[in-house]
Amino acid sequence: MKKVVVGLSGGVDSSVTAYLLKEQGYDVIGLFMKNWHDDSVTISNECPWLEDSNDALIVAEKLGIPFQTVDLSAEYKERIVDYMFNEYEKGRTPNPDVLCNREIKFDVFMKIAMQLGADYVATGHYCRKTSFINEEGKEIHQLLAGKDGNKDQSYFLCQLSQEQLSKTLFPIGDLLKPEVRKIAADNDLITADKKDSQGLCFIGKVRLPDFLQQKLKPKQGVIVEVSSSLEQYNNAIPEFATKEDELAFYATKPVYNLNDGKVVGEHQGAHYFTKGQRKGLAVGGTKEPLFVIETDVDENVIYTGQGKKHPGLYRKTLFVSNEELHWVRTDMALEVDETMEVMARIRYRQALQKATLYKVDTGLYVDFKEEQSAMTEGQFVAWHIGDELIGSGVIS
Repeated sequence: MKKVVVGLSGGVDSSVTAYLLKEQGYDVIGLFMKNWHDDSVTISNECPWLEDSNDALIVAEKLGIPFQTVDLSAEYKERIVDYMFNEYEKGRTPNPDVLCNREIKFDVFMKIAMQLGADYVATGHYCRKTSFINEEGKEIHQLLAGKDGNKDQSYFLCQLSQEQLSKTLFPIGDLLKPEVRKIAADNDLITADKKDSQGLCFIGKVRLPDFLQQKLKPKQGVIVEVSSSLEQYNNAIPEFATKEDELAFYATKPVYNLNDGKVVGEHQGAHYFTKGQRKGLAVGGTKEPLFVIETDVDENVIYTGQGKKHPGLYRKTLFVSNEELHWVRTDMALEVDETMEVMARIRYRQALQKATLYKVDTGLYVDFKEEQSAMTEGQFVAWHIGDELIGSGVIS
């Protein structure tokens, strides 16, 4: 009998994951990950992990499977929280959920599961895995979108490796969310009607500005409004000697200075803000709402523009350095000068967009057919062919 360790989070998805695996004849163990108890940084006044671990225990007892809690808070602080602070300090916007999967669930947690003699780790992600043997006789694992398009979570797993996928099961990937809730209700699982958790991976509700202010000190600066008719948006496009020159031009983010607009307000720290952000600026009196189009953490200035259509929000091309480039399908990785037509997204729940990948010496350009709003350094771009997610990278 194959042994599976399920990451029981205290939610309905992982509860049904454990139930289905038990029904399929696996030897199932439930493991709850405790990821935070650092008193020097308060994440939330609520303490969801206590309630969640209790719910996970009740589910395990109902299913008749062994259950234990593992404390991963030291690893979580080092690999996720400290990384987040460092990225925000540099003016980048990290994605803790993608990192949490790569660094915690499918690394630290997976190693613990293997020490317990597990053959697989299973999670309640809405995505699917298939495998096939290639012409060289090697097994290749494919990460596919979940059947429920509204809940597809493959983006959050865009940094997984072939080795991690080989030891992973996603039992609810072929189900719709209402079907998952029905299975939970039909089997009297306490989590059947529990709301989905929102917020930082494993931790619950987090007010990000409050969280960041505990480590990144407030620093007063100015908010500048940049006109949508600024000269740099209307400059003639230069002649390009090579395709790479053209891509580099379009991937270069605009650089603003104080003379490019007028001061319209003050803020408490450019490192608290991210591109595309509208809330928290507290500037009134404009015809359309102001959006952050750029932050300068060195000069501590926030540049804003009026309305969602402001040209400062849009770019067509992004760059991923070799250090930040990841292929889930290593057998499909591009060589220098090769290209690939894909569908890509730059944030969770964004509709997939047509794009072309161009591999160069230093990394990879992702050239979108249409301009994209708020391409944000530190976030992940993921690319697909059909249903399959084949690679990803951190936006430079």
